[in-house]
Amino acid sequence: MLDDDTVRANLTAQRRELEALSAGSAEARKPVALDQQSVGRLSRMDALQGQAMANAAERRRTTEIARIDAALRRLDDGTYGECLRCGEEIAEKRLEIDPAATLCVACARNA
Repeated sequence: MLDDDTVRANLTAQRRELEALSAGSAEARKPVALDQQSVGRLSRMDALQGQAMANAAERRRTTEIARIDAALRRLDDGTYGECLRCGEEIAEKRLEIDPAATLCVACARNA
């Protein structure tokens, strides 16, 4: 059985790492200047594409942080490791791979 303290430490470490990545990419997510005098059209297009990719990565990080926060709440209320759909135990190996998993393998397949 997974130790709650170890799971909490792993989830917290993952959350900190995601927050650090988010802070590090803040500059890339800023609006792109549309001044053609300072930047050529192709450079601006590259900058817009880079900004779009940075924003997409930030959305994924935000989603993962929300999953981690939900897993930490389940640890607090004693429901961590229970499938949210069927209520059965989520396999330990699945939780080792994805500590924020909310569904057992069978329910995840049917989702």
